[in-house]
Amino acid sequence: MQFKTRADDATGDKYISGYFSVFNTNYEIWPGATESVAPEAFDGALADDIRCLIDHDTRLVLGRTKAGTLTLKTDSRGLWGEVKINPNDSDAMNLYERVNRGDVDQCSFGFDILDEKFEDNGSSIHWTIKKVKLYEVSVVTFPAYSDTSVTARKQQAETIKKRSFEAWKQSTLKRLKGEQ
Repeated sequence: MQFKTRADDATGDKYISGYFSVFNTNYEIWPGATESVAPEAFDGALADDIRCLIDHDTRLVLGRTKAGTLTLKTDSRGLWGEVKINPNDSDAMNLYERVNRGDVDQCSFGFDILDEKFEDNGSSIHWTIKKVKLYEVSVVTFPAYSDTSVTARKQQAETIKKRSFEAWKQSTLKRLKGEQ
C-alpha cells in the first residue's frame, strides 16, 4: 500500500496520497487466520467526519474530511485517500519528508466492524469485513494488528468453533434419537 508525495508547483501545496485499504487482499492475523476487506465495506462510511493521523495518534492530525484537508474515495482497488499537508505543522512536514524518502510508506485505519462473514474450512479461518464505521486513516511505520485485536479475533474464533461444535453435537444427538 505504497504512499507517495506530490507537490503542486502552482500553489506550493504538498500532499501525501495512497491506498489505506486494498479490497479482497488477505491480511494474516496469525498463522491459519486471515482477514480481508470487501469492496462494499466503506459504503456509506465516507460521509462521516474522518481524520488522517500519524501512527493512529489522535494528537497528530494530518487532515480531516470536514475541514476539506482529507479526501477519501473508493474505487475498484480499495480505499484511496489524499491529505493536504500543513506547511506550518512540523510533524506533518517531517512525515511528508519521510514518505518522500521512502522511510514511511504504509498505512492502517481505525474502524468498528458492523458486518462480517466468518469462514472455517478446518485448517484455516477467514473473516471478510463487509461493512465498517470508519473513524480514521493513518500513515504508519508498522501496519500490524495490535495484540488486543489478535486476542479478540482468537476469542471470537474459539467461540464460533465451540458454537459450531455444540450445534453439530445437538444435531447428531437428535439424529441418533430419531428426532430428525
